[in-house]
Amino acid sequence: MGEENRREDGIDQAESIAEETAEAQAAEGQAEDMQDSEMNMEDQNEESKEGTEDSAQEAGSQESKDSLKKGFFGKKKEKKDPRDTQIEELTDRLRRNMAEFDNFRKRTEKEKSAMFEIGAKDIVERMLPVIDNFERGLNSIPEDVKGSSFAEGMEMIYKQLLKNLEEAGVKPIEALGQPFDPNFHNAVMHIDDENLGENVVAQELQKGYMYRDSVVRHSMVQVAN
Repeated sequence: MGEENRREDGIDQAESIAEETAEAQAAEGQAEDMQDSEMNMEDQNEESKEGTEDSAQEAGSQESKDSLKKGFFGKKKEKKDPRDTQIEELTDRLRRNMAEFDNFRKRTEKEKSAMFEIGAKDIVERMLPVIDNFERGLNSIPEDVKGSSFAEGMEMIYKQLLKNLEEAGVKPIEALGQPFDPNFHNAVMHIDDENLGENVVAQELQKGYMYRDSVVRHSMVQVAN
């Protein structure tokens, strides 16, 4: 009996030791599995992070390439509407026609003014002999007749004629006592006179006239040396 009991106790102890050993091995296996799982998760996170960085780098590289292409080739030109092109052409043509018409109008006005001035000068030149005859007639009136109504009437007509010519732009050229100017005076005689300066008009033989800024007839004068 005593031996059987000891045998059973030994068996129980051996089974207990075997169970503890099995449990320890199982716990150790679970710990290793957990460690492997954590390591796998860390590897996956690193791979995911590396993949994200690679994707970002690829996206940045692609964007940089697109930017370089855009900068090199420039912005793509949009197609222009043919109607806009036609409107621009018609507008440019209209501006050219308006500019040509404005130049034609100015040139025509200038030519018209020049022709009018030439015609007016011709009329004034034809009237100057009439004025000369009026002056000769008034200067030849005898002293005893100068106060008569006839003489006064002739003088009034002469003054009216000069006034109308002056309003039209005709005026006599000042000559007597003025320095000789070939642009306005025509010297036909010379005289030595110590009382006058050199090249001074001593006498006006025929009165000269101007129409606006141009000479119609030069004054015929005598010049002192």
